[in-house]
Amino acid sequence: MEEPAPRPLPSTLPWLVAASQVLGLASVVVTGVWMGHYHGGFAWDGSAREFNLHPLCMVLGLVFLQGDAILVYRVFRNEAKRNVKVLHGVIHLLALVVSIAGFVAVFDFHRSAKIQDMYSLHGWCGMLTLLLYCGQWVLGLLLFLAPGSTTWLRSSYVPLHVFSGLVLLALSIGTSLMGITEKLLFNIMESYSLFPPEGILANILGLLLVAFGILLGFLVTRDQYRRPPNPEEEALSVHFKNLTNEGSPSSP
Repeated sequence: MEEPAPRPLPSTLPWLVAASQVLGLASVVVTGVWMGHYHGGFAWDGSAREFNLHPLCMVLGLVFLQGDAILVYRVFRNEAKRNVKVLHGVIHLLALVVSIAGFVAVFDFHRSAKIQDMYSLHGWCGMLTLLLYCGQWVLGLLLFLAPGSTTWLRSSYVPLHVFSGLVLLALSIGTSLMGITEKLLFNIMESYSLFPPEGILANILGLLLVAFGILLGFLVTRDQYRRPPNPEEEALSVHFKNLTNEGSPSSP
């Protein structure tokens, strides 16, 4: 029996995905330049250089890698669904590990410098985002990859899982913007209104993060970029519909 032909790729999808990668990587690079050039680089010694790992890890983990984990369902359109799920989960796990390292760095710095933890809105939103992200990953693992969950349960949770992913990305970017502003006010508050180079660079970073989030949201919410179900998935969908007399499960 011949294998089905790959589904046609929307002509604009590769360009939009490439643009998202440019924006995401630029955000990581600009964060590294900001912390490296203006704040002395990176170390794991309890000093201010350890704090510099915090913004770098958060932008890399909770923004760029989280966004790429979401994009795998748009990029890998003809691969086996389970393989794409595994890749989706692995990238999210990597993002989680990097983000936890960023949290450890800032708490370690605060302990060494005798600074109070979790007093700002940035800190509260950051902790909320990390906890929700952990919960989202665990639920996704249990429902979509671990054996035992039913088709009905998975299909019911898919819309909430997709919505939660977009909310978490928005929370991550919003919290990053608060962190950028907080860092600037702590360090260059008196000269910030005079457009110093550090302030301009940090503002550019904020714009890059916003643009990355907007482009990711566009790619995820447009139907023409959705991963089409393969014949095997369509057959399962029809079988599920016959069993429940309801709509078939949708693909993230």
